[in-house]
Amino acid sequence: MPLEQLLEKLPDAYTGADRELVMRAFHTAHEAHEGQKRQSGEPYINHCIAVASILADLKVPPEVVAAGLLHDTVEDTPVTLADIRREFGDTVKILVDGVTKLSHLPRVSRGDQHAGKGDNGHDAIDTVTPSLLGRRDDIVSETLRKTFLAMGDDVRVVLIKLADRLHNMRTLGYMSEVKRRRIAQETLDIFAPLANRLGIWQLKWELEDLGFRHVNPEKYREIAEQLSERRPDREGQLEAIKQNLVALLAKHNIKVEISGRPKHIYSIYKKMQNKGKPFDLVRDVRAVRIIVPDVPACYAALGVIHTTWRPIPGEFDDYIAAPKDNFYQSLHTAVIYDDKRPVEVQIRTQEMHLNAEYGIAAHWRYKEGGRITDKNYEQRINSLRSMMEWRSDVKDATEFVESMQSDVFQDRVYVFTPRGDI
Repeated sequence: MPLEQLLEKLPDAYTGADRELVMRAFHTAHEAHEGQKRQSGEPYINHCIAVASILADLKVPPEVVAAGLLHDTVEDTPVTLADIRREFGDTVKILVDGVTKLSHLPRVSRGDQHAGKGDNGHDAIDTVTPSLLGRRDDIVSETLRKTFLAMGDDVRVVLIKLADRLHNMRTLGYMSEVKRRRIAQETLDIFAPLANRLGIWQLKWELEDLGFRHVNPEKYREIAEQLSERRPDREGQLEAIKQNLVALLAKHNIKVEISGRPKHIYSIYKKMQNKGKPFDLVRDVRAVRIIVPDVPACYAALGVIHTTWRPIPGEFDDYIAAPKDNFYQSLHTAVIYDDKRPVEVQIRTQEMHLNAEYGIAAHWRYKEGGRITDKNYEQRINSLRSMMEWRSDVKDATEFVESMQSDVFQDRVYVFTPRGDI
């Protein structure tokens, strides 16, 4: 990605000094990574720009974007943390240091694509005792969980790592099949649930789809082909449904914005698995999202929809009255539409939509005219400190034990040994 595209993505609220900080970070990273290549053969700086671009899409502060550009300099180049601090200040230095600690862990696969570099995660795990070889995946997962808990006080570090992993997943095809599958499974097991825990929906779904694509390519291809075959018909139906809803709700003086809600391959697959149904019977392939001005309008719109079409039993959830653990709020329902087929409906306010899209990143989010303040930020941080629970997100043999130990983990202080262990 060219630098110009990154600069275009920077929030309009960035000052001249903010943009100058990002430019200086780019020039430092470009010089530091000079001559380094990715597995694809492209210059390594392209990865740094891509990570910064993902962060810019989240509209985070300039220090975070700058740290995204510099996130691999200390690990892979002669640049030191002292250099970063001198040139960019304490904040950028702290962020780069936090991301660097992950790559110092012998038992964690970086998932990077540095040409000529080994996969430190796989090599190190191969050196553990024979009794632990059968628990390779558990070792990786446990180490990552402890690592992210140790970084829990500065969520900006986690955002950078998620952006780093997302771009590596987008370009995973240049690695060997063994590495692709391992990194993809790690993404599904750890990074996608982490994005979900932070409420960053737009990162979560892409991490899930990309991970699933490499873990189960046959099933991914099957669902993708069926979605593609039916897209023209589905889009026509959704447009008619949207127009009908707008007109119906306008009659009740409810001002709305309605969009078709894209369905993602991994979420469809999970519903097929959980409900034991084939693709044809996964009811929420047709789905719309309704944005209304305030909470009373959410319930008013729900009442109109339930009066007009028959609700499907067991498909209603009120996440406004009872938000999810990641602070997600919305009304969910499904109704039998005029064509006797189901339609899933989400109803939320604009603030709820922003929260659903950007999660904890919304705390730092910039918009035209200044920054948005997240009134739930302190609650989010407290929730993050309990992320080790992950009861409904992380599925492995030790899930129950980890849930029972979650309160104990909150009282522990994690430190890095010279070997990089925690």
